[in-house]
Amino acid sequence: MRTVLVTGPGGAGRTTLAAATALAAARDGARTLLISADPIPGFPATTAPAPVTEGLWSVRLDSGAHFRGELVTLQEQLSGVLELLGGNPLDAEELTELPGSAELALLHALRRATHGDWSHEAYDLLVVDLPPLREALALLALPEQLRRYLRRLLPQERQAARALRPMLAQLAGVPMPAQWLYEAAARRDAELAQVQALIEDRATTLWLVAEPGPAAEDALRTARTGLALYGLRTEALVANRVLPGHSSDPFFAALAAQQEKTLGHWGEEGPAPVRVAHLGRDPQGPDDLLALAGPDGAPTVPATGGEGGRAEAPWWIEEAGAPGEPEGDGILVWCLRLPGAVKKDLQLVRRGGELLLTVGPFHRIVPLEPALRRCTVTGAALTDGVLRVRFTPDPALWPRTS
Repeated sequence: MRTVLVTGPGGAGRTTLAAATALAAARDGARTLLISADPIPGFPATTAPAPVTEGLWSVRLDSGAHFRGELVTLQEQLSGVLELLGGNPLDAEELTELPGSAELALLHALRRATHGDWSHEAYDLLVVDLPPLREALALLALPEQLRRYLRRLLPQERQAARALRPMLAQLAGVPMPAQWLYEAAARRDAELAQVQALIEDRATTLWLVAEPGPAAEDALRTARTGLALYGLRTEALVANRVLPGHSSDPFFAALAAQQEKTLGHWGEEGPAPVRVAHLGRDPQGPDDLLALAGPDGAPTVPATGGEGGRAEAPWWIEEAGAPGEPEGDGILVWCLRLPGAVKKDLQLVRRGGELLLTVGPFHRIVPLEPALRRCTVTGAALTDGVLRVRFTPDPALWPRTS
C-alpha cells in the first residue's frame, strides 16, 4: 500500500487537496482510504471507514472520543490502586480532551489503517490529511520520540526484577502495577513502531500544499530545515489557488503577478510546483473536488512513483581531511545537511551516546554510531547549509596502538 501524507501552511487548502487526490485516485481504480480530522463537504462524518464513491472510503477523526476512551481504559487498569487510595473514577461524559490528544488520535488511526481492524479492506492508497505544516512535522517525529521515552522510563531489561514485586507489594502494603505497566509499555512500543515504519517506508510520500505568496514562502523555507532534520523528503509541492494571469482587473492582475514571482522562487529552489487553479469559490462537494484534478482528468499530483518518506540516514560520517576539513589523526566528522538553518537558531548538546539537536522550532535526539560514542566532541560548524561536528577519539575509551 502506498501512503500520501498531505500538509502545508494553515489555510492553504491541504484538506481540500487531500480529498481531491483521494477522489482522483479512486476514479482511476485505486482502492483508497482518506483520513482527516476536518469536515469535508459531501463526505460522511464517521469514525470508521465509510464509502464515499466507488473505490473510496473516508474516516473523520474524533480526538475527543479517542481521548475519553483511552482515559477510561486506563482508569479500569488502575482500579485497584485507585480504590486503595480512595480515588473517585471520572465518567467519560465529564472528560474534556487535553492538548496533544488530536496528535495521538491520528497516530492511532494510522496504525489501524495499516495493522488494525481497518486494514482488512486491502487499500491500494492511504491519503492522510495532516495538521498544518509545523504541527505535522512534530507529529511525524512523535513515534520516534515516544519510543525513546518508553525505553528510558521503562527499560525492558528491568523486567528481570519482576520476581521481587510480590515481596515489595507485601512490604509496602500497596499492589504493585509494574507487570501490567511493562506489558502496556511493550504494547505501546510495538504500536508506535508500526506507525514509525509507515512514516519511514519508501512507499510513503510527503506532499506540501501552499498558496503562493510571501507568507507561504517563509513557512516553506523554515519547513525545509525541519524536513532535513527529521530526514523527510518531499515528493511534490502543490501550489493551490493559482489565479489566472490574464485578468483585466488591476487588483487581481497584481495578485497573479505576486503568485508568479513566488512560483518562480519555488522553481529555483527545487522541482517545479504542481499548479492547481483557483475555482473562484470554495469546493462544495465531490464534483468540485474532482474539478481540481484538471479538465483532462489527470490526478492533481501523480499517484505513482516518487521516493518520498524518510531517507535511510539523513546524516553521514567523514574522516577529517575531507573537503572543508583540516587533516586530522583519527578525527571523524559527523555531518547533517540543514538547508536554511542559521547559526543563532542552532543548539547542539552531546549527552552520553546521543546528540541533542535544536534548529529553530525543531528538535531531534540522534543516537550516535558506536565509534562516535568512544570520542569526544571537539568542535562544530555550520557552513554552506551543512552542520559538521568533529569527534576526536577519547584515549581512555579508544587506546592508541604504537
